[in-house]
Amino acid sequence: MRSLTECRIGVVGLGYVGLPLAVEFGNHFETIGLDISSQRIDELIAGHDKSLEVEAEKLAQVKNLAFTSNPEDLKKCNVFIVTVPTPIDKNKRPDLTPLIKSSSAIGKILGKDDIVIYESTVYPGATEEICIPVLETESGLKFNRDFFAGYSPERINPGDKEHGVTTIKKVTSGSTADIAEFVDALYRTVIIAGTHKASSIKVAEAAKVIENTQRDVNIALINELAVLFHSLGLNTLEVLEAAGSKWNFLPFRPGLVGGHCIGVDPYYLTHKAQEIGHHPEIILAGRRINDSMGAYVVERVVKLMTQKRIHVARANVLILGLTFKENCPDIRNTRVIDIVDELEGYNAIVDVYDPWAEAEEAKQMLGINLLDKLENNRYDAIILAVGHRQFTEMGATAIKALAKPQSVIFDVKYTLPADCTDAYL
Repeated sequence: MRSLTECRIGVVGLGYVGLPLAVEFGNHFETIGLDISSQRIDELIAGHDKSLEVEAEKLAQVKNLAFTSNPEDLKKCNVFIVTVPTPIDKNKRPDLTPLIKSSSAIGKILGKDDIVIYESTVYPGATEEICIPVLETESGLKFNRDFFAGYSPERINPGDKEHGVTTIKKVTSGSTADIAEFVDALYRTVIIAGTHKASSIKVAEAAKVIENTQRDVNIALINELAVLFHSLGLNTLEVLEAAGSKWNFLPFRPGLVGGHCIGVDPYYLTHKAQEIGHHPEIILAGRRINDSMGAYVVERVVKLMTQKRIHVARANVLILGLTFKENCPDIRNTRVIDIVDELEGYNAIVDVYDPWAEAEEAKQMLGINLLDKLENNRYDAIILAVGHRQFTEMGATAIKALAKPQSVIFDVKYTLPADCTDAYL
């Protein structure tokens, strides 16, 4: 096993996960960051991270980090860390295309004794069943004789400046006992919070995929309770606050569950479960509930509009927020789009405003033309879908001023005071 001082690291994929990791490793080792987007590389070379995860000053101060869109530039690396997305397809099945393509590119330049570490979220077994054969085929090398592998699942929380890559404990693993120790030691050089060395790659894979599955199921329970409490005429927030007075009550809130982690990862686990003949009832039930919440929000809003004799067809509806979570520019797998689609099904005229999302990206990915400014006294209904700090700073008075005198204000995120909204989720 080589020593840490000999490490030359290549980070493949420079998104929310890869870039912060490359920056940290670049302060300790010779590091090259690879991304297939030449535009992304140009932005990073210019010192700008559009994901807002790494500040320009921090990016400029990295000791030894280069960026490239050419895999050949990683030939001199001997440790490869893969941080590419693992999405689902239209049928909610795992789409391992980015992972396979990355493995293929690495395989073409893989050398003897090199180590490939995967961070992308997968189902248990995917690294050794899917990625390793690709590396062997492309390189002509034999796994665990000529090259080795590790798995250290990402734990990035986009938009969270308190819990960054170095301050979140890292799970590590390796394909042999020696490699597991090497991978763990490598991450210990940058992870202040420390590491947890798993007994195998499969254990580390499973640990990661259940982290987000657990959150998904818990939020689904609260979403179902929100629907129930509304039917019973109860205020969900008041109920949760009362229950939260007990020390061990978990403080989940109802809402839209999207993004590239919580809204996706459970499908990786259910895919593997069904592959071996197990039907994961609770996990899939949670997914169905959470995937239905956009339609439920619109159902509530339309009913409120009807009660106020506001015609939904041709009504002007404003949605505040498009990203999958607050104070983050990421619109991947945002469930706000479900609200837009449902409202358009009623022939409503829908405007979307989000100070964090990029207008060009919203247009290309979702077909949405974001507003660049807001107009007072225009809207028949306003749905506060994402709790960006700008909306909190606007306050109830400014938000209500956007609406017509006879209108509906629906707060998905419990951002406004109760007496300033028609309903919470």
